[in-house]
Amino acid sequence: QVQLVESGGGLVQAGGSLRLSCAASGLTLSSYIVAWFRQAPGKEREFVAVINWNDDSTSYLDSGKGRYTISRDNAKNTVYLQMNSLKPEDTAVYYCAAGRTAWTMRTMRQQYYYWGRGTQVTVSS
Repeated sequence: QVQLVESGGGLVQAGGSLRLSCAASGLTLSSYIVAWFRQAPGKEREFVAVINWNDDSTSYLDSGKGRYTISRDNAKNTVYLQMNSLKPEDTAVYYCAAGRTAWTMRTMRQQYYYWGRGTQVTVSS
């Protein structure tokens, strides 16, 4: 049974940092494109960051460039999202997702097969 489990969320003040983790069981993350999405109350789920399976290329939401870093630890079958200089508008539930989509469709949530349940990130001003 495939499971993606996110952790690392919490309450942090603006300007602070969090590192989210996405641990997988039942599949090998190194064989998948892995992305982070987020969903704020009343808003659609949006793409945040992604890492490619074969060359570790990365891509980010424009507002996350320079603040977010996605990485993977294949030995731990885990993908991370380091978030620095957090802002109140980063408040959302953050989900990790894995799929075998083409890189050109990496930001489209419909392209991902497997999803975690999410972890809440709350940034206070």
